[in-house]
Amino acid sequence: MNPANTRVVITGASSGIGAATAIAFARDGAMLVLGARGQEGLDDVARQCRDAGGSAEVRTVDVTDADAVAAFAREARDILGEIDLWFSDVGIGVVGKYPEVPLEDHRRVVEANLLGHMHDAHAVLPVFLEQGHGIWVNMISFGGFVASPYSAAYAASKFGLRGFSEALRAELREHPQIHICDVYPTFVDTPGFRHAANYTGAKLSYPPGTVEPEKVADAIVALAEQPRDTTVIGAPLALMKISELAAPLPAMLLGRFMDAWAKRADRTSDTTGALYEPQGGADGIHSGQRQPGGQRNTALMVGAGLAIGVLGWQLLRRREREQSY
Repeated sequence: MNPANTRVVITGASSGIGAATAIAFARDGAMLVLGARGQEGLDDVARQCRDAGGSAEVRTVDVTDADAVAAFAREARDILGEIDLWFSDVGIGVVGKYPEVPLEDHRRVVEANLLGHMHDAHAVLPVFLEQGHGIWVNMISFGGFVASPYSAAYAASKFGLRGFSEALRAELREHPQIHICDVYPTFVDTPGFRHAANYTGAKLSYPPGTVEPEKVADAIVALAEQPRDTTVIGAPLALMKISELAAPLPAMLLGRFMDAWAKRADRTSDTTGALYEPQGGADGIHSGQRQPGGQRNTALMVGAGLAIGVLGWQLLRRREREQSY
């Protein structure tokens, strides 16, 4: 597919990875329809897309409303003629121990992160089937492989998204020109923490060594030319898969880290973030928290990953021996 002629729809396009991806596609001359809840953020990203050489139309849409998503998809198709690639990028979170977070906040996370992406797919897959081609890009994250303590609903939504994509690929096996592409970045330097609900009493901040949104955006643009089932950014795919064999060790280690972090971090009041309403203004692409020393900390993260990998390999060998008896 020629990027200059690619017709792209992005939900969750008003900030972060969605915004970076829109601008990256626009730089190649793509035609875009961008959706999100916040009009100001959408207008800012559309302006940057036009400045970059693409065309962009914007519509406000809440992906938790299935009827609104269906109407958005119909309008996007009318604007573009066809839809070559749809990127589902909506993602929200709530941070806090599960019983200390209101249940309605947990429900909202699952509605946005899981049902919202399912609404997107339900709206666009009939379009792809009628066209005979199309690429659905499903933003999942590292959290789809390793459970996230203090973010139980987020973990549930991301594990659910991974299973959802695998089911769709099986259903679409007789349609080789329709692709379901999953993207799994590690921590990405976006306004996401600023949008998150927080019930820890501790100020949220990204660890050093986060991935730049532009790197994720470039990987998504590459899927337009060469679709692939799984794209991992910031860590080896093998590490993620091996971490499943080592479960529940990674989650336990993350839980201990979160306990220690919650005690040491700067204090803040509880907030629902952007769970229910978009935050005003244009949030941009980055968090503004990026710190020096990322390479060293990334090395530490890789070292920890290798340790988990060794443990996973040992567990695999142990399972093989047990199964051989």
